[in-house]
Amino acid sequence: MSNSVTVRVPARLHLGFLDLNGGFGRRFGSIGLPLSGPETVLSLSRASEMRVDGPDSERAGRYLATLTRHLGLNGPYRLTVEDAIPPHAGLGSGTQMALAVSAALRTLHGLPLEPQADATLLDRGARSGIGIASFRQGGVIVDGGKLAADEPPPVVAQLPFPDEWRAILILDHRQSGIHGSAEIEAFRDLPVFPAGLAAEICRHVLMGAMPALVEHDLGRFGAAVTAIQRMVGTHFAPVQGGVFTSKPVEELAMRLAEAGAVGIGQSSWGPTGFAFAPSQAAASAMVETVRADAPAGIEIRIASGRNHGASIVSTELGLVGS
Repeated sequence: MSNSVTVRVPARLHLGFLDLNGGFGRRFGSIGLPLSGPETVLSLSRASEMRVDGPDSERAGRYLATLTRHLGLNGPYRLTVEDAIPPHAGLGSGTQMALAVSAALRTLHGLPLEPQADATLLDRGARSGIGIASFRQGGVIVDGGKLAADEPPPVVAQLPFPDEWRAILILDHRQSGIHGSAEIEAFRDLPVFPAGLAAEICRHVLMGAMPALVEHDLGRFGAAVTAIQRMVGTHFAPVQGGVFTSKPVEELAMRLAEAGAVGIGQSSWGPTGFAFAPSQAAASAMVETVRADAPAGIEIRIASGRNHGASIVSTELGLVGS
């Protein structure tokens, strides 16, 4: 057993649902990509008294309390969140925080990792399997949707994201995406998704995005992602105020497209928008053309794809005080 564990887990882009219709028995299905950043980074140590601090520490503390009860473990612990994925930004912050706390606690006590079971316990991954798959391995991930409410969606494909490609993120720190009970109500209130559009999305994934990744064809990959995003975003528009949650994000995304970026869209409920570029140099040039037009509260950053899972490092230390 270790006395201190540090875990790093990635933000992820949710590039779109495959089948919101569910006519074949499986609903949702997703395509997504973990990123080099932002990350959630936390450390868990044995301590003389319980202490939880750092960004998004209230949520981390709740997850730790639930897991210790479930596993029958006794603290106290010192849990320090060194960095956190922005919450409710469409980047999977809740799932990654849950999995990071789970991995740290289990590693500290020499227990096997059970990301799927612990995500279910902590009420994460209710629709998409992208977050859990990002924790495990990385790469561009496709899951096959949920067959039943209590079963996790199976991952049906994971392909490496080309090392030279870059994702450009547009973060609106002034807004939050739909989440919690509002998200449940949104899915309930939306009309039935047309089966024909679900079929078209699946075709864009299987015959567009996936072979383009294998062939390193960014143009075709971007065209597939843009098409998926347009159909899914139009469906969600009545409850999120448009195809994009944030108008400034939408305007900057369109400006990036004019500058040559491809694969324009919004991750999950947003407000984070994204686009893709063929290289770091190209991404930097595109960002420079639009950065001056970004209003206060908007952050534009460049990330690479992440083709590996979470980082878990354990060390042997003495008792850590609070």
